[in-house]
This record gives sequence, structure tokens and C-alpha cells, in this order.
Amino acid sequence: MKLIIQIPCYNEEATLPQTVLDLPEQIAGIDEIEVLVIDDGSTDRTVAVAQELGVQHIVSLPRNAGLAHAFVTGLEAAVLRGADIIVNTDADNQYQGEDIACLVAPIVNGRADIVVGDRGVASVAEFSPVKRLLQQFGSWVVQLASGVVTPDATSGFRALSQEAALRTLILSEYSYTLESLIQAGARRLSVVYVPIRVNPKTRPSRLMRNIPQYVMSSMATILRIYTMYRPMRVFFFLAGLMLVGGLLGGMRFLYFYSLGRGAGHVQSLILTAILLIMGFQTFLIGLVADLIGFNRKILEETLYRVRKAELEK
Repeated sequence: MKLIIQIPCYNEEATLPQTVLDLPEQIAGIDEIEVLVIDDGSTDRTVAVAQELGVQHIVSLPRNAGLAHAFVTGLEAAVLRGADIIVNTDADNQYQGEDIACLVAPIVNGRADIVVGDRGVASVAEFSPVKRLLQQFGSWVVQLASGVVTPDATSGFRALSQEAALRTLILSEYSYTLESLIQAGARRLSVVYVPIRVNPKTRPSRLMRNIPQYVMSSMATILRIYTMYRPMRVFFFLAGLMLVGGLLGGMRFLYFYSLGRGAGHVQSLILTAILLIMGFQTFLIGLVADLIGFNRKILEETLYRVRKAELEK
């Protein structure tokens, strides 16, 4: 069984050496271990450092495309290079290389398709109290959206089986962590969390510039992806709110009309008509979105079969 450890990098010449040197050379149940560096348009010596470290595979993107794109590029490159299991880790040496054995064990044993490292976000010393709270709240929201028990939604330390990698399709430009979990839940992939350790911070996060930006980007990603995979739930919920509001407004008008005071409450009747029309239209939009969702599933299955066929050539 072959394991490829992928490391997305953007100007990581300072931290990449320690990250690579910390990686394990042997793991129980794994026959081969190789390292893949995805250079996301670095302008420093990241590629040269990777070569000096003896990294087996280097994929260079022509320009900085962002973490999500680098992650997907790494998965595709790893699969084409014969990986049975792919581990993703950060180039800033946030995660301890020894814990990779814990990540791959459930996949080697056939118990999981995806394994995510749980940092214990409520107790990470490097996180501020606000960030801890946001991490916990975000994980709870992703758990509701994905239907997968999610103690640490934003952990980038994760392992994927070849099958899970072939079925992963990331559309977000912000981050892959949230989308991939919601996607996994929608496709009923087995997701397991294992406790891991983290190293002291080596540099500030490049993904989270500030807390408001982090919250807005994360919530937008969750809402967009959840709507993509659960359109009927989203639109039918909105339609239900409007229809109930319209019915309540209509009942209010009928009540006053029965008392002979209907002429003074025409506004309720107008609002009722507006809400009922909007609710019915939202319901129809939900049906159309669900049909589009079926078409998307067909396209995703086609893409999966194309990837599988390319792999078997």
C-alpha cells in the first residue's frame, strides 16, 4: 500500500525543512511513503528547498491560486502517482509528523474513507478565546450541514483513501476543509476523527486575516455548499416561512373581517398575497434546484468514472 504525503506550499522556504524532516519514514501497514510538494506560485526558494530535501514529487502552479486549488491539485497528482492513501499536512509544521500513523490507521483497516485530525480546538493554547469559540461554533454548524460528527471542521491534517480522493470536487476558492466535509456527508463517505497534537505556531495564519473576514467567508462557504447539496431543505424551509407568514396574515384579516372591520386591515390582505406568492415561487425554485442537483450528481459521477478510467490506463 502506497502513501503519499502532500504539502501545499506558498513561500514556505523557512518552515518546509522542519515539516519534511518531521515526516515518518515507516508506518505499519504502509509499504511505500513518498512526499509531494504543491508549489502554489511561490516567489521564494520553496521549490529549491524541496529539491534539496529530496522530495520525490514537486508540482508547481504558474501563479498563486489559493489553498483550495493547491489541495485539489495535490490530490489529483497523488492519485496519478499511484497513491492508495493521501495525507494532507500544512507546510508551516503545525502538525506533528508522528501522528500521520494515527491518521492512516482507520483507512488501512478499512474503517474509514476520510480521517481528520482533531486538534481539540477548545483547548489549543495557540488559539485565542474568541478563536476557540468560533472554531467550536463553526464545527457545530458544519456538523448540522454535513450530518457528520465534526469536532474540528477546519483541521487541514487529514487522510483520504484513493476512492475518497477521486470523488472529491472542491469548488470553493477560500478553503477545502468545510466543503469537503459537507460533500463527504452528502455522499455518505465514512469520516472518522482521531486526536492529534500541534506544534507551537511558526507564523501567523495566511488564511484568516481577521476574525470578521474568517466568519463571513466560512459562513458563506457553508451556506453555498449546503444549498448545493441540500437545495430542497433550504428552499422549502424559506418557502415554509413565507407561506406560514402569509397564512397568519390572512387569518388576521379574516378575523377582523368577521368583526366587520376588514376595510381597516387591507394591508394584511396585501401582505398575505405577497408572502403566499413569494412562498410558492420559492417552493418552485427549490424543485428546480433539486432537479439541477440531480444533474450535478450525474456530472460528478461521470467525472469520477473518467478519473477512474484514467487511473486504470
